[in-house]
Amino acid sequence: ARQDKRFLPGEAFSVKTVVKLLKNCGVDKIITVNAHNPKVLKNFNIPVIDLSAIPLLAEYFKREGLVENAVSLSVGKKALTVASEANSVLKGGFDYVPTQRDRVTGNVTLEAKKLPVEGRDVVIFDDIISSGGTMAKAVKMARENGARKVYAACVHPLLVGNAEEKILGSGAEAIVGTDCVPSKVSIVSVAPLIAEALKKQW
Repeated sequence: ARQDKRFLPGEAFSVKTVVKLLKNCGVDKIITVNAHNPKVLKNFNIPVIDLSAIPLLAEYFKREGLVENAVSLSVGKKALTVASEANSVLKGGFDYVPTQRDRVTGNVTLEAKKLPVEGRDVVIFDDIISSGGTMAKAVKMARENGARKVYAACVHPLLVGNAEEKILGSGAEAIVGTDCVPSKVSIVSVAPLIAEALKKQW
């Protein structure tokens, strides 16, 4: 999902390959949920509808009463629209955790920033949690900035290796994901979101 362009010479353009395979199999329309870079999908000669499950995740926290007037944070400035979407439900304000990725090693570092979270409940949203390293760092940063409670939320909970242990160990109350990827944290169903999109299309 994240190999949506060639970051380094010789790398595969995986998204392009998958879309081409689907088209050759007879698929004439694709529905995705929180594609890592939906803009890339528009470059292919097949209609793509990218849905967002972020409001569903935010609704879960609100419905279950897990947070009060929570600040919504995104991982990285480019994903600030994710925090904004969540804030439309949680209403506690939004911001981002600044990140920098090394294209060679893949390592992500966080840049220093004062987050508006002191004494507040916080939910950190991301599209994918894979190794958990970046989310763990973001949770730790929110805690160091005085957050009262911090939750991690994502659409695609891959949770490779000890990702869950890392995130909870960094100070997260819990991890909440959708069932786009089956896991023990896949609490929020995207079925209603996809069903509604299908109704509109057919």
